[in-house]
Amino acid sequence: MSLTQIFIGSTLYGTATLAAAVDAGSFPAADRRILLTSNHALAAEISPRLADMPGFATLSTRFDEVLDWNAVIEPQHPSSWSPRADDVPLWERYLRTLWGLGDDRVELIVESLQVPPAQSLCQLFPGAAVDVYADGLMSYGPTRVRLDPQIGMRVRRVLHLDLVPGLEPLLLTEFGVPAELVPTDEFLKVLAELAATAPADAVEPATDREEAPALLLGQYLSALDLITPAQEEELHAEMVRGAYALGHRELVFKPHPSAPAVYSRRAEAEAERLGARLTVLDTPVLAEVLYQQVRPALVVGCFSTGLLTAATLFGLPVARAGTKTLLARLTPYQNSNRVPLTVVDALLPDLADTEAVRGWAAPGPEEVRSRLGGLLTAVGFAMQPRILHEHRAAAEDYLTRHLDTRTRRYFNRRRLASQGLPGGVPARLAFLVKNPSVRRAVRQVRRVRRLRGKR
Repeated sequence: MSLTQIFIGSTLYGTATLAAAVDAGSFPAADRRILLTSNHALAAEISPRLADMPGFATLSTRFDEVLDWNAVIEPQHPSSWSPRADDVPLWERYLRTLWGLGDDRVELIVESLQVPPAQSLCQLFPGAAVDVYADGLMSYGPTRVRLDPQIGMRVRRVLHLDLVPGLEPLLLTEFGVPAELVPTDEFLKVLAELAATAPADAVEPATDREEAPALLLGQYLSALDLITPAQEEELHAEMVRGAYALGHRELVFKPHPSAPAVYSRRAEAEAERLGARLTVLDTPVLAEVLYQQVRPALVVGCFSTGLLTAATLFGLPVARAGTKTLLARLTPYQNSNRVPLTVVDALLPDLADTEAVRGWAAPGPEEVRSRLGGLLTAVGFAMQPRILHEHRAAAEDYLTRHLDTRTRRYFNRRRLASQGLPGGVPARLAFLVKNPSVRRAVRQVRRVRRLRGKR
């Protein structure tokens, strides 16, 4: 029986990760490899397709065929459509005919298994083995929702880049899924290919290292309802002020590909006021390509994965901005952005602390494990206590020994109290948390509130 591997790609960064994994021999030999692209933008009809982005043609050479998932399910949106259970056999037969799969054995390589389109494809091919690859820092956090065991038990491994050496992913550990590294050397080779085929340099590389620009990374956080558009523009202005205070007069702002052009105007006005020169990139190019083309003197962002690729893979100086504010505002507590925020806030220097930025050096694996291992276990358990129930003892131990004014920002007192964790209530009342009668009364009150809410 022939084997067909179907890879789902929605971003250039994620597709580059897949290409590196293929080059490294991370997947068994297959008779056919299909790259299934998916455009997750809110207005997918008018947003640039992955296949049209600079460098995609180079990445696609690893696959036998490129197909478009949006075209298959239109006018439905990939991020929201999933098949009805009764329709799954019909859909599977349809896709096998449409894509010429016949009776092939299918393997799926997907990202973000908790949501469509990855979850939808796993439902449509119920007999397929599944590999999950991580596109960013969220793999270090817990699975966002409780997965159907019929999907979770099919996952063989989580493939991820070694963005934080020394840190192990929590993703899908509830199913005993092992993590496997995509070799850094292979990923760097793929990034070098992208840089070689990228458009002409939008920024003139500096001949003198001291004259290299500072690169500011936009993320379009307001689209995720994490902050308002005005707050996001102010965050960009804060990045400009911080870079200027560190002595940088040449600045490059890389907006998120989906962000409107107006989101850079506040940063441009602030740069003009300070007397710095700000170049706004309008070409959809990976930050990692700019790292190679420009070799920036400093990379600034909020909690972008690009900060860790800059520091870990390219050895560039980095700084964070706005993380403390976002940690305080992020709701609900189990929001999956909490883990990338926590990693960046705990590991990288604050842009406002000039001495910390100038003196920062990337920590080694042992230091990372010491600073982040216990912290992320506790944060992950507080986010998803039912999914990570086996980590309760470790979370309690960390909170008992390490919860102080420095680490308090990563935890919500109300959340800790609701889960019966140390730090949720004053120490003199801690005995109430474990009192069976009190906990039973609390559950009854919550049950009554839920019933009232349904009326």
